[in-house]
Amino acid sequence: MVSAAEQLAANVNWAAFGKAEELKKRIWFTLGALIIYRLGTYIPLPGIDPAAFEENFVNNRQGVLELFNMFAGGAVQRMAIFALNIMPYISASIIIQLLTSVFPTLEALKKEGEAGRKVINQYTRYLTVVLAAFQAYGIALGLEGQAGVVTEPGFFFRLSTVLTLTGGTMFLMWLGEQITSRGIGNGSSLIIYAGIVAAFPSAIVNTLELGRQGAISTGLILVVIAMSIAVVAFIVYMERAQRRLLITYPKRQHGNKVYEGQTSFLPLKLNTSGVIPPIFASSLLLLPATVANFSQSQSGTGILATLNTFLGHGRPLYMVAYVGLIVFFAFFYTAIVFNPVETADNLKKHGGFIPGIRPGERTAQFIDTILTRITVLGAAYLALICLLPEILISYAALPFYFGGTSLLIVVSVTMDTVAQVMGHLQAHQYEGLIKKAKLRGRRR
Repeated sequence: MVSAAEQLAANVNWAAFGKAEELKKRIWFTLGALIIYRLGTYIPLPGIDPAAFEENFVNNRQGVLELFNMFAGGAVQRMAIFALNIMPYISASIIIQLLTSVFPTLEALKKEGEAGRKVINQYTRYLTVVLAAFQAYGIALGLEGQAGVVTEPGFFFRLSTVLTLTGGTMFLMWLGEQITSRGIGNGSSLIIYAGIVAAFPSAIVNTLELGRQGAISTGLILVVIAMSIAVVAFIVYMERAQRRLLITYPKRQHGNKVYEGQTSFLPLKLNTSGVIPPIFASSLLLLPATVANFSQSQSGTGILATLNTFLGHGRPLYMVAYVGLIVFFAFFYTAIVFNPVETADNLKKHGGFIPGIRPGERTAQFIDTILTRITVLGAAYLALICLLPEILISYAALPFYFGGTSLLIVVSVTMDTVAQVMGHLQAHQYEGLIKKAKLRGRRR
């Protein structure tokens, strides 16, 4: 079945792009905001020696820091003012979303519409400040523990670090909201997207340089290029995949008018959980490696060192645990963000029903069964996409920069942004048609 994006692409006249002034303003605003973000990733944190920190980072880059550095566009490696990036805001949003399904007060706010959404957004901002300050203080203590990095350790350095990093996160949060309202696409997603894509040219150059030196064969590089194109096409196909449930609305009578029954579809995405499972799985698995690398004990013994040995990149136990955590979080997060009982109740209130299924509890059970089945496919898809780069890195000795998580983010954000651009173009065409119709009516 043709998707909505394909229908838009078929109906949009790209020649009208030059006449869509509002769309061009939104695109320029988005590009300007992303440039400001990229400039901020090169401004170092006050009170540190950036060269000394980068040297220590390179020696201890295996772990959560490398994952966060990828999302932050290299800001962690340079310890810039945007080192925390927008990740505390993303974490706060996920936490609030989880708490909404636990606490009745937050669930009631969610059902209040726009007013409730504003209150929940305010709670998310407050939690962002708390998480950012906590992480910034931990970074300050970690920097003081590294020899030669901090010029003047002490209370004032910790205070300035917390204020600077927290302020950087709050500025990026505000910048993301401005992009969403005044630009094109989702602001938070585009900020992460820009950080990931920024390292793409250097990754290509490094891979080609290794091929020139003979470290990687030309055939392997060609295979990886073809495989990357195939993986991106597969991600696009799976992200658009839906299971559509037929919804029927009976005839309605208002006064003397009788309205015919209507049919619609309830779309259930194959990958309802999005990129959350790979992010959570990667963070949990890389945490022991990070703590072990920065541990003061260099004896190579202890629980952390043992975990780091067996849960290192490419280890069989790491692969098994990675797949298991992805599957677990896929089901867990899908259960959080989609409530079959609530969906069935809304259908019942509006008079809709699934043909052959009794409204109410039976409908909720039917939706839950279908959702469970497609989540199995979605979890298997996420595990395959995330496991393939790990195999290339471990067994082919290939410096494959784009992992499964980053590929999912890049492709998903690109699809969403392109769909919004085409939506603006089609709206511009409709406005032009309305103006022409009005002019013809006046001439007559």
